[in-house]
Amino acid sequence: MLRLQKTVVMVGMMGAGKTAVGTALARMLKVPFLDSDEEIVRAANASIAEIFERDGEPFFRNRESEVIGRLLRGAPCVLSTGGGAFLAERNRALIHEAGISVWLRADLDLLWHRVRHKTTRPLLRTANPRETLRQLYEARIPFYAQADLAVDAAPDYSVEQMAARVIEALKARPDVLLTE
Repeated sequence: MLRLQKTVVMVGMMGAGKTAVGTALARMLKVPFLDSDEEIVRAANASIAEIFERDGEPFFRNRESEVIGRLLRGAPCVLSTGGGAFLAERNRALIHEAGISVWLRADLDLLWHRVRHKTTRPLLRTANPRETLRQLYEARIPFYAQADLAVDAAPDYSVEQMAARVIEALKARPDVLLTE
């Protein structure tokens, strides 16, 4: 049996599988799954899109950092973050100190295939959403590359296979998983 020693924080682009893989990972490790965006929505009683529209992105990013810090201080769990969370230096520092970041690395075509029909992505509400996604992808890769671990996604991997790949990557870190 594996016992999680610190919170695993899923990072990566929208569509990388942070929520789906994170949920499966939490189930396999028998720990809670938390989503920083869901926690913000619950606290604000508004959707992410509404918060962006009403209060702006800087307000949202401040709440996001507060929520991530609070969740990292709790019991070890699997935490999914919004696609932009890991861009902030303070969030990367918080995560590195108290948890371990896992970048779900997916290529642009796979991401586009997964997000192109979703209406819940405020950053893709543009005239050319695929080009917007490409620009976000290229701008964010240097930040995601700073994650503690990277696990490559592929179109033919199931959610469970991806979660198992994350566990294998985590086993390389003696401070994260204990075998009991």
